Amino acid sequence: MVVRHAQASFGADNYDQLSELGHRQSALAGAALREMGWVPDRIVTGTLTRQKETLCSMGFNAAPEEHAGWNEYDFHDLLRARFGGTIPDLVQHDRKTHFRTLRETLREWQNGGLQGAAESWVDFKTRILAAQTFSTETNVQKVLVVSSGGTIGQLVASAMSAPPEQMIALNLQVKNTSMTRFIFSPRAFFLHEFNATPHFAPTARADMLTYS
Repeated sequence: MVVRHAQASFGADNYDQLSELGHRQSALAGAALREMGWVPDRIVTGTLTRQKETLCSMGFNAAPEEHAGWNEYDFHDLLRARFGGTIPDLVQHDRKTHFRTLRETLREWQNGGLQGAAESWVDFKTRILAAQTFSTETNVQKVLVVSSGGTIGQLVASAMSAPPEQMIALNLQVKNTSMTRFIFSPRAFFLHEFNATPHFAPTARADMLTYS
């Protein structure tokens, strides 16, 4: 199971930390898994603070492992490559502009543009495959990964043999603390469930659902 990190700090100087709502989202996600009887035998996160804080607030006791392949692409770096080193303020702080620019920037990146970016599209795909291999080469069945939206979008697109642009559509659908399940074996890796948020199903919690 791959869980996206909870709500981070959009528009803040340091995006890479959870908001107060993000901690509450994480606690609900962890409680939902325990209520379903799904307790992980192995836990893996990327190296990002928002991923680690999500896991901590989920309340599982097993010591996590880390693999940097589960990290998100560096959107700020991609923006700097696109806009000549300076990110426009509107892109930083206005949600509508941010997500429109995200789509445009990812398309350009996938098509081999954004020269000077720290990571190429090919390198991004390669490290996600390495993280997938690392996390599924195990004798246990219940592996919990805490990752990020773009990484999950690419993981799903790859499992479905979808074209690159489908990764963008999937990326933008991934909800904070959503649960995406895969079935894996030494010979297979395929999608079982995408972007589920049972912990936000009650009407009283509907306003806790977020995407960034």
